[in-house]
This record gives sequence, C-alpha cells and structure tokens, in this order.
Amino acid sequence: MRDKLNDPARLELIREAITNIETFLVGTTTCEAFTANKILCHAIVYNLQCIGESVYRLSAEFTSSHPQMDWDAIKGLRHVLVHDYYSVNMETVWMILEKDLPRLKEYLEAVDITADHSAV
Repeated sequence: MRDKLNDPARLELIREAITNIETFLVGTTTCEAFTANKILCHAIVYNLQCIGESVYRLSAEFTSSHPQMDWDAIKGLRHVLVHDYYSVNMETVWMILEKDLPRLKEYLEAVDITADHSAV
C-alpha cells in the first residue's frame, strides 16, 4: 500500500536527504576524491534517489504552484539513477551536487510550507 505522506512531509524528506548528502561529503572537495570512493558514491546516489522519489510524489498542485524549480528534471534524474544505474556518470553526479543541490536546498529553505495551502 502506498504511503499517505503529504507535501510538507515529503519536503522534509528531501531536506533530510540533502542534509545526509552534505554530511557524507564533509572532507570531500574534489570530483576525483568523490569518484574514487565507491561507498560514498553509492550513499550519495541513494539519497539523490530519495529526493527524486519524494519529488515524484509531490502533488501536482504543489509543483505547479512552485514553477521556480525544475521538478521534472529532478524526477528525471531519479529515473536515470534507478533504471539506468549502469550508465550513471559520477562526474555528472558531482556537478549536480555542486550546482543543482545547493539551489534546491536554498529554494526549500525559502518555501514556508506551513503557510502554503498548496503544500497541505
């Protein structure tokens, strides 16, 4: 049976996964160090999958009322990580971590989900 999480709960799961990624990456400052650590790569990919799955399950009302984020790209990344895992390029993942993840975090920090009726 599918879970009944609402948008605020899903957004919190996304925030937790971002925090996990940031924690796991402490001390890893280069793409080379990242790609050399298979355990780290797998932990990061898992949390990116969690982010993508949570985004996938956000309500259409929420995503359409927050067009500032490219929700489809996040869902698309999840599909690649889950279904085309054999073709995942860790250098691309590193670029996502450096460029896109901070933007997502910043956006989620700015969204007041408790006051946003579309998030309930």
